[in-house]
Amino acid sequence: MSAASLRETELKLLSIVIPTRDEEGCIASTVEHLHIELRLHDVPHEIVVVDDGSTDRTWEILQDLRTRITTLSPTRNPRPNGFGRAVSWGLAQMSGDAVVIMMADESDDCRDVVRYWNRLNEGYDCVFGSRFIKGGGVIDYPKIKLFLNRLANLFLKVLFRIKLNDTTNAFKAYRKEVIEGCRPLIAPHFNITVEIPLKAIVRGFSWTTLPITWRNRRTGTPKLKIREMGSRYLFICLYVWLEKYFSAGDYKRKERRSAATPHGNGT
Repeated sequence: MSAASLRETELKLLSIVIPTRDEEGCIASTVEHLHIELRLHDVPHEIVVVDDGSTDRTWEILQDLRTRITTLSPTRNPRPNGFGRAVSWGLAQMSGDAVVIMMADESDDCRDVVRYWNRLNEGYDCVFGSRFIKGGGVIDYPKIKLFLNRLANLFLKVLFRIKLNDTTNAFKAYRKEVIEGCRPLIAPHFNITVEIPLKAIVRGFSWTTLPITWRNRRTGTPKLKIREMGSRYLFICLYVWLEKYFSAGDYKRKERRSAATPHGNGT
């Protein structure tokens, strides 16, 4: 890509959207570590933490943090609650021209946020992290959840004929125009983690992958209920699959920005 093209794709502000519910034990350290890392690398940013109906001290802690971290912008998701609804609310509140969706429980490495920012500035529309490519990794991943994860992602690779092998991971980065181009977002729960990247791919946005690391939460309880999510994930997958093969390209992006390498190469 030419220097001129790189200037044309430069981003000005990164929004980090963090949905949270009853995370009083870790939300402060998540925000503080992220803020320090972004300041260290001079990444212009705002941190949009969406309180999704917490019943503990999460909101109180966020208000205290706001007095010390000026780039923090806490907001409350109006009812009904749900992970996907909280993400959608955060995306609607953000001011940045790019966004990273990140978990509140410190499972995602804040150093990877900086790497996402750098790759987006190379001209890509989306950057998808993978824990299961060379250089990536997981720490203390429950064996049953790991088995189901790999099975689900293999299903998506085959169904959509893509190289991405960690579609279900929420921790991803997008230019704002991708979010706008993927609307309407309809997933109210954790199935939004597959709705956005699959729509982005199907609708013709450029993307690449990079290795990321994931650590199991050390405080609090997981919010994802596997038994409740199977049919919801399947619904979203089939919804986007039908668009891919039967919409005649009605929702596909009409003009594609050139990127440093072809989109979807999985590197």
